[in-house]
Amino acid sequence: MKRQLSNNLKGAKNIGATIEKRLNEIGVFSLADLAQMTPVKAYQSICKQNPNKTFPVCYYLYSLQGALLGLHWDDLPTELKTELRNQVDRKRSTYA
Repeated sequence: MKRQLSNNLKGAKNIGATIEKRLNEIGVFSLADLAQMTPVKAYQSICKQNPNKTFPVCYYLYSLQGALLGLHWDDLPTELKTELRNQVDRKRSTYA
């Protein structure tokens, strides 16, 4: 069953003011936008947009995925966390 996504980031699980601001900077204004972009691409875009900053995977990548699933980032299954990190690592190695 597909989860119904809100049109608003405010109040979404794991999305505070700072993450919302970062998402808005890359053109993501709703959970539907995030789902379309994917959490991996959104995380990578946030990192690219801010090259002099470090964005912890747990507070950004996992939080973005958790927001789509309605779960706290730490409650994501270990296998899903591993897959998300692998996707990010694969993309990094493509550009190296």
